[in-house]
Order: sequence, then structure tokens, then C-alpha cells
Amino acid sequence: MITIIDYNAGNIRSVQRACAEVGVKAIVTSDPTKVARAERIIFPGVGAAPSAMEYLIKTGLDNALKNAFKAGIPILGICIGAQIILESSEEGNQKCLGLVAGKTVRFRLKDKLLKIPHMGWNEVTVTQPHPLLDGIQPGDEFYFVHSYYPQPGDKKDVYAVSSHGGDFCSALGSRNLFAMQFHPEKSGRLGLQILERFAWWDGTLTG
Repeated sequence: MITIIDYNAGNIRSVQRACAEVGVKAIVTSDPTKVARAERIIFPGVGAAPSAMEYLIKTGLDNALKNAFKAGIPILGICIGAQIILESSEEGNQKCLGLVAGKTVRFRLKDKLLKIPHMGWNEVTVTQPHPLLDGIQPGDEFYFVHSYYPQPGDKKDVYAVSSHGGDFCSALGSRNLFAMQFHPEKSGRLGLQILERFAWWDGTLTG
């Protein structure tokens, strides 16, 4: 059973439908007590870091996530869920969850032909192996919609990069936490495979 955290960040039901498509049962909740009992957690969402953090703190979901991470529960972050797991975000100069060292920064593009937000299909290049990225080949593309991106403080936490006016981190992880800036639920077969792998991942790098 997967628990999907609902924190008014949007895109939650599409993640639940994607899980169902690969035969994975998932419930959606904003109740921190249910998150505390979760076997696996998906932390998705679109939107802004300040409003997301405000809701997490108000409901106690921030501490529920922190405790789940400390307890070794497998956690999968998606989009803004890959940004506010860091220590801070340039979006509103927001203090974030601090599960992974680093910050979320805004694209600063010199090429005026490139747009913000970065939107559409883009290649994801795996930089070090991870069980959830097994099978991804050079040239494989995933779907993105974002103006900010995660910038881990330690390169060992970067698992994949993509390019938009230069390379940026598109997948990161630390111990039982793995997160993607792209949307697996909108990325066709390859994205669904990541969600399917998460259903059996035990939170270790050999899982």
C-alpha cells in the first residue's frame, strides 16, 4: 500500500491514477497520523514552495514526513516534492523541510530562445545507478513543468541530470528518499515503470 500525501499542491489524483494503472493500490490523505503508519509514501505536487510549506506546517505533515524519513520509510518525491525536501527555496526565500542538504533555485537563462517555465519532454541522463532508475537509457525522455529546480549540496545526492540552458539536477536521493523534478505520472511507459519499481523498493540502494 502506498500513501500519497495531499497538501493542497495539486496533481495528487493523477499520481493515484498512474499507480492504479500499474496495479499498485494507493490512498490519498492529508492526515499526519495515517502518514505516520504508511508503508511507502509518495510526496507529489505542483505549485509554490511558500504555500506548500505553510500547509505542511499547519497540518503537521512536515513532522510526519521528517519522522518517516528518519524511520527509513521509502519516500518518493515528485516535482515540488523534489524541491521542498531541501533546506530552502529561492521561491519566496522559503525555509523548507531540510531532509537533504541543498537549496532549490530558479532557472537563470542566458539563451533568450529558452523559456521559463521549462515545459515539455526532455532527456534524463542517469549519473549514478539507483534501483528506481534501472532500465533508463541514454535518450530516454520524461515530462517536465517547472521554473525552479533542486540543487543538492552534495554531488553524491544527484542521480540524474537534464539540460535547459545548462545541466540541472532532475533526480536526487538520500537513503530511503528518492525524488524527481519530472513527472513520472505524465511520462508514459517509462514513468509508470518508476512508480511500479517504487512499489517494491525497500529504501536501500540495492532494493
